[in-house]
Amino acid sequence: MAIVDYQLIATGFQGGSLVKWPALANGDTGRPFQQPAHNDRSVHIKGTFGSGGTCIIEGSNELVPATYATLNDPQGNVLSFTAEKIEAILENVFGIRPRVSAGDGTTAIDVFLLLVGGAK
Repeated sequence: MAIVDYQLIATGFQGGSLVKWPALANGDTGRPFQQPAHNDRSVHIKGTFGSGGTCIIEGSNELVPATYATLNDPQGNVLSFTAEKIEAILENVFGIRPRVSAGDGTTAIDVFLLLVGGAK
């Protein structure tokens, strides 16, 4: 159960950010990425989920978060993944993080967060 640092990925385009949390294992949490200026957000979850592997996307509006809530897609479905998928994120929160809530010894999930628009 580790806190996994994110990596900022150079994309060559302005007006957005691409963030990656690599190889999240069972019980791992991603270090929160805080950049609320971008109003369009999507998340891509991929990798080896293992037996029962689940990755949840959470957010908080606290400067120093004490709690996180599970975020939703634009249709109101919770962002909880058991297989590879790309989804838009409905809420614009101050900080976003992934959390792997289940899995086994083979679980290694990469999470990519794309943020665009709105920043000046």
